[in-house]
Amino acid sequence: MTQVQARGTTVSESSATNAETDATAENSATHTETARKAETVTAPVRIGARQRILDAAGALFPALGYRAVSADRIIAAAGITKVTFYRHFPTKDDLIVAYLDAESARAQKSVARLFAPEGSDIESRAPEELPVRIVTAEQAELFLSGFARVIGVESCRPGFRGCVFLNAAAEYAEPEHPIRRAVLTHRDWLLGTLADAVRALGIAPAEPVARQLLMLRDGAMFAGYLDTPEQIETQLRTAGRAILRAGA
Repeated sequence: MTQVQARGTTVSESSATNAETDATAENSATHTETARKAETVTAPVRIGARQRILDAAGALFPALGYRAVSADRIIAAAGITKVTFYRHFPTKDDLIVAYLDAESARAQKSVARLFAPEGSDIESRAPEELPVRIVTAEQAELFLSGFARVIGVESCRPGFRGCVFLNAAAEYAEPEHPIRRAVLTHRDWLLGTLADAVRALGIAPAEPVARQLLMLRDGAMFAGYLDTPEQIETQLRTAGRAILRAGA
């Protein structure tokens, strides 16, 4: 059923830790060498400006909302200049679209990893280049089972504030808005994946049943505020099976 491994993983810009030592004036040379080695070991890996902006967005948008977070706040969190920000993203809307596209790609790759042969190069591929589709009943069961488990975990984790795509759709309701279109593009993939799973189970027509499962998923994203991961997973499995039986 959906975004296996979903997301919203926040990567903050790392900083080197301070080496602690008991060196005295008598072993100042040792102290200096120890500090030098510590700086070498703990020095942060350099992250490109564009990725730092996306990482900052990934920390702020899910927690505070899209409209509430200003470009200036993202610039400060990313530790960049305005010139750098606008070089990569001419508007904040462009950044939101890029963030949603990245979240969608992450979800698609997580599904692809379920079925790809061992050693397949998934990470370096664009979503449209991923070769995996759900075509067997075994794959469908694996996908739907993973869906229930991951949605239960994600919707109940501390700090969760709802599906980043549903939240974006709520804030940007204009049908032709680029952010709305980015949400719908992800939604189309999700519906198509569910339909593939339903079809692989021998149920036809598949799309109406897939839409019901998608609505069930949407409700589960909000039920997590009140239930436990185990309860969400159990309820999703039970309700999902009922929908599949009714559609068979």
